[in-house]
Amino acid sequence: MKKYTEIDDLNNIPQIIDEAIQLKQDPFQFLELGKHKTLVMLFFNSSLRTRLSTEKAAKNLGMDVIVLNVTDAWNLEFEDEVVMNLNTSEHIIEAAQVISQYADVIGVRVFSTLKDKQRDTSELVLKSFVKYASVPVVNMESAMGHPLQALTDAITIEELKTKSKPKVVISWAPHPKALPHAVANSFIQMMQELDVDLTITHPKGYELDTKITKDTCVVYDQKEALKDADFVYVKNWSGYTDYGKVISKDSNWMLTKEKLGTAKFMHCLPVRRNVVVEDTVLDSKSSIVIEQANNRTFAAQVVLKHILENLES
Repeated sequence: MKKYTEIDDLNNIPQIIDEAIQLKQDPFQFLELGKHKTLVMLFFNSSLRTRLSTEKAAKNLGMDVIVLNVTDAWNLEFEDEVVMNLNTSEHIIEAAQVISQYADVIGVRVFSTLKDKQRDTSELVLKSFVKYASVPVVNMESAMGHPLQALTDAITIEELKTKSKPKVVISWAPHPKALPHAVANSFIQMMQELDVDLTITHPKGYELDTKITKDTCVVYDQKEALKDADFVYVKNWSGYTDYGKVISKDSNWMLTKEKLGTAKFMHCLPVRRNVVVEDTVLDSKSSIVIEQANNRTFAAQVVLKHILENLES
């Protein structure tokens, strides 16, 4: 694996999932692999699980870790052939090359603007690092994708499924703020690669990019969609056609214990209690959000392992 910026970078997803599960049994078996190697993590946005789990994953492999929280004061420029006589003081062309001298792998986390659709869908920041860095890049969430979270979710479902082809539903949920599409996009793309029965449910007006959803079944009636589900993944996202807009805050879409039924509840966290999902779901045995969070380490670790092995070859 030369990089991990999108799910298509995984050559054999079932094998990767199995490897991650095996790593959980002995996390330190490849400590020598990352010896004298450095992971530099750049956070253009704050992080809890991604930061801690990815750092832990790197250290499980013997890597050193450097973390840089990128503030507005850094003022990086990403546009080509621009006259830098305003706010930006350093171009990505130099910055990426310089950071590459300090790193063997670079992790980048940057959210969408939810204002400039063209900029967000182009993945300008992430792809600029891939273009100008001389070392592998890992996507720790970008404007339109979160492949590390999606791999985490796949690992979790594989571990906990009780039938060979489970029914998996991803449901929109209400939220007071406009949120990105990254988690939903990558979850759908990952599930399309696995042997699951996938359904998407959301109110009309919240359709995601059809290049992502493709021919996946979309049901506008949440209760109908959730019937006989084995796993229910709940996530808010803002409008795509009416980009970044909150079209509805319909509280009837909050996930309740009654609607969940016998399914297992999934969420990437953080989650707003009694807005996205009620307490009786989160605090029940049906909730597997803590198991998901734990698997963030092993999703990151199996990705870093493959990148390090490629560097050695």
